[in-house]
Amino acid sequence: QPQLVESGGGLVQSGGSLRLSCTLPGRSLDYYAIAWFRQAPGKEREGISCIEPRGVGTLYADSVKGRFTVSGDNANNMVYLQMNDLRPEDTGLYYCVARWGTYAPVCTLNKGRFNSWGQGTQVTVSS
Repeated sequence: QPQLVESGGGLVQSGGSLRLSCTLPGRSLDYYAIAWFRQAPGKEREGISCIEPRGVGTLYADSVKGRFTVSGDNANNMVYLQMNDLRPEDTGLYYCVARWGTYAPVCTLNKGRFNSWGQGTQVTVSS
């Protein structure tokens, strides 16, 4: 399966905000649940948010609920992750990934349901 492309990471101070972007070059995202995962050094990859096609459903991990917002822009074939009130523990490599196959439109934060990971975008939050 094709890989999605993430962008928008960077260095930000604690309490700051970033917006990550995700797209799939040459193919519409309209039919797939798109999830955001992150991985800090020495830790497991963690699912943090997911959005279903046309935004009919979303999921958030407890660790980001109320601070992060996932949204889709069908016209521009983009999915965004708005991250507010960032904390040092949010530091990590952030990935977006599409769910393929029979359950493609259904959100999950189970990393075993996804493959074809991209390069990710680094988010670093300083204290």
